[in-house]
Amino acid sequence: MTIDEQRIGAELRRMADEAGPVDALAHARRARAGALRRRRATWSLAGLAVAASLVTAVMVTLPPGGAGPDTAAQVARLPENTPEQLRVVRECMPNGGPVHNMDGNRRLPEQGSAEDFRVLAEYRDKKGMTALVGSLAGFVLCTPTTQKDMAERAVFTYWGFKPPGDLTGFQGDLQVDAYTSHTHSYATGPQRIQHDDVYRVVVGRVTSGVRRVEIDWADGRRTDARLAGGFFIARVPGKVKPTGILDSPPVTVTAYDPQDQVLGRQKDVAFGPLGRGSGY
Repeated sequence: MTIDEQRIGAELRRMADEAGPVDALAHARRARAGALRRRRATWSLAGLAVAASLVTAVMVTLPPGGAGPDTAAQVARLPENTPEQLRVVRECMPNGGPVHNMDGNRRLPEQGSAEDFRVLAEYRDKKGMTALVGSLAGFVLCTPTTQKDMAERAVFTYWGFKPPGDLTGFQGDLQVDAYTSHTHSYATGPQRIQHDDVYRVVVGRVTSGVRRVEIDWADGRRTDARLAGGFFIARVPGKVKPTGILDSPPVTVTAYDPQDQVLGRQKDVAFGPLGRGSGY
C-alpha cells in the first residue's frame, strides 16, 4: 500500500517547530492518527517502519545547564533509577511488569515492563516505605516487604486515567492521581506471627511552582507529602473498623507556593482502587 511520506514528514516537522519540550512518542501517535483519518486506510508494517524512522528527526530541547527544577507538568522525561531504586522496582514487579488486579500471576505486557518504570517519589516512616513508581504511560505503587508471597500486586493506573496515558496533560498546579490503600505484610518472632499494616495513600503530580503538598485525611490528621521532581506521595496508617473495612473518608489535598499561599486544592477526593482506566 502506498504511504504518504511527504504528509507524514510535514506533520513531524511541524511538531519539531513547536515551542517547549516535545514528547516525540505522543506526537508520533497523533500524526499517525491524523494520517489514518485522512486516508481511511490501514498502514502496513513497512509503513510503520517509515514513520518510526522519521520520528528520530524530532528533537527534545532541555533548558541550558541540565534538567534543573523540571516537573512532570513541563517535561515528559523520567529520572534514572539508582541501584537501590532499581531493586525496589524489580521486587515490586517479580513477573517483569504490571499484573492483573485479581491475578498476580497474569502479567499485562501492554502496560509495559519493569525496565520502563522509575521510582518517582517515596514516603518513608518508622514502619517502612511506599513508593510511587511510574513510566511515561502510568504508575503503580510499591510497598516493599520481607514476605514476598504477601506483597501487594503491581496494579497499573494510566496517567489521565485512559490509554495511552498523559503524563503532562493536567490542568492547574495540582493533580491527584490516586487515593487508595496499600498493605505491608510481615511476620515477627520465633512463631512468625503474621501482621498486616494497612495504609491510606495519596499520590499525584504538581507544577514547578509548588513547594508543599498537604493532605487533610478527614480524621483529625494532616500530613505533608514527599515531593520529588513534580511528583508527590503521602501515607498514614489506616484504621480498620470492627467490620473489617478500612475507614477511608474523602480527603482534601492542597498545594502551596514558597510563600505558603494556596496554588491548588482538590476537596473530597474519594477513595478508590488502583487500575482506573486500565480496563481490568
